Amino acid sequence: MMHTSASLAAEFQRLQNRPGVESAPPVLALFVVDVSGDAAEYEQRLRSALAPAVRLGGTADFEQESMPVDDVPAWFAAVSSGNEERAPQFARTGHEGYVEHTGGGRPWELQDWLYRFDPDEDSRGWEWWDATPAGPSRVHIWVDSWGESFFGCQELLWVAYAAGAVRVEGPELQKSTVWSAERGPTR
Repeated sequence: MMHTSASLAAEFQRLQNRPGVESAPPVLALFVVDVSGDAAEYEQRLRSALAPAVRLGGTADFEQESMPVDDVPAWFAAVSSGNEERAPQFARTGHEGYVEHTGGGRPWELQDWLYRFDPDEDSRGWEWWDATPAGPSRVHIWVDSWGESFFGCQELLWVAYAAGAVRVEGPELQKSTVWSAERGPTR
């Protein structure tokens, strides 16, 4: 599924404001994330890193040699540029978790990661839907994978770990009623 400017605009809106139940697709893909620290702070960091990338997806010229990084949080830029020592502890721990999760996979370089949000890049098989707290140190990340149970999501795993995940499980398809039951009040 190719991303469109309209779908990227809708995805950006979902990063800013929890979506309404009526807009949910029949199924969503769920990632269960255990975090070090507070679940709400984790969710805020995750959204703050994803929002500039999704915004670029809808506005940037991906023919350029590099994407602007002005809106990327400093902690994410540091951990995604080989300067882990300049990143906060949660991001360094996430960096290690990602390497372990991927069996020694190389963490994402910031520009490579941003280019995955090019609407013509078909390897990103998901769009952000929501994140819901599932406990004091557990967050559920919900994405629209267009009903697919197996899809490209390495860039999502990277940002999930970099934002402070200690463990990520999934994806697992769930009826959207599971998401709507735990989504809580609209922000």
